[in-house]
Amino acid sequence: MPPADWHELSDSMQIALSRQALERAAETLAAHAELLAREMEGGALLDQGGPDALRLFAAVVRATNASTYGVAGNA
Repeated sequence: MPPADWHELSDSMQIALSRQALERAAETLAAHAELLAREMEGGALLDQGGPDALRLFAAVVRATNASTYGVAGNA
């Protein structure tokens, strides 16, 4: 979708699409943190207490995402 088309969308559609993008980004960050934790546990990366910290980060991202964005259209 070209940028000009974005402005033709209704405000509620822009909000819904933006929220979905933020949710996907948050889940991607959390998934990458989980992957890094597994790599550390498997010995592929140097472990200096990182897996637990990464899992905590993943949990915080998911929890924050769930409570922050709520249902689309309530802006």
